[in-house]
Amino acid sequence: MRVTVAEIQAMKRRGERIPMLTAYDYATARLADQAGVPMLLVGDSLGMTILGFATTLPVTLEMILHHTQAVVRGSERALVVADMPFLTYQVTPEDALRNAGRLIQEGGAQAVKLEGGTAIAPTVARLVQAGIPVMGHLGLTPQSVNQLGGFRLQAKTPTAIRQLFRDALALQDAGVFALVLELIPAPVARALTHMLTVPTIGIGAGPDCDGQVQVVTDLLHLLPGSLPRHAKPYAELADVITDAFRRYAEDVRAGTFPTAEQSFGLPRDVDEAQLAALVAEVQAEHVQRGELPDGGR
Repeated sequence: MRVTVAEIQAMKRRGERIPMLTAYDYATARLADQAGVPMLLVGDSLGMTILGFATTLPVTLEMILHHTQAVVRGSERALVVADMPFLTYQVTPEDALRNAGRLIQEGGAQAVKLEGGTAIAPTVARLVQAGIPVMGHLGLTPQSVNQLGGFRLQAKTPTAIRQLFRDALALQDAGVFALVLELIPAPVARALTHMLTVPTIGIGAGPDCDGQVQVVTDLLHLLPGSLPRHAKPYAELADVITDAFRRYAEDVRAGTFPTAEQSFGLPRDVDEAQLAALVAEVQAEHVQRGELPDGGR
């Protein structure tokens, strides 16, 4: 049985911290699920980490659907949350309902995530009323990166903090089951976590949120280069994988891969003499048809 939104909310009431990871493919989802991670987010961050875009804005609903299906196939217990891409929920609540429904019905997700505060609260309420669990997202909202002026810390003034609190309460009233807080000061996240009855999931929001989410390619340091301040590499896979690729290429060039250990011999009812006879027979046929010069290849 999969983890439910009710179980995620019960974890907050018990004071149990909630780990969450992004996942974009079958293999990663399977490993994270086996590790006991209770929530997997098919984030539109896949646009940057998997597809190589500069922002999340080019990600389409079809892309999220494709990756969500893979993550659902790879997991058995984790609650799978699918991001709703840019302009799939901002135009009308009806569009949002239709698109969220596809992520649940076709993608197999158990919940969706929307960015934004008070302005999208009516849309959140509409989805919840239709039976679709919704996770909110405040602070740095990557789909608004052009408006925010880049990927930078949010809620830095009294006015911005007040609005963050109001947005969070509006989303809670609209029915979100949890709320991602991205790139906001840790004391602000702590105060908001205490204010809300729904779990907060932090990323760059300090240690006092009810849970944490990390981008899997950051956690594994899968891409070369420096990581964001809020990320912690639990492995250095970029170096490991690059070295594996290099050694493979060297073995192929040297003729040391594959060996007999990675190869298959003739079947029992075919010996070397029969194989040579078959070669000669087929070559002769091609010579007769003019497809091979006399004498072989």
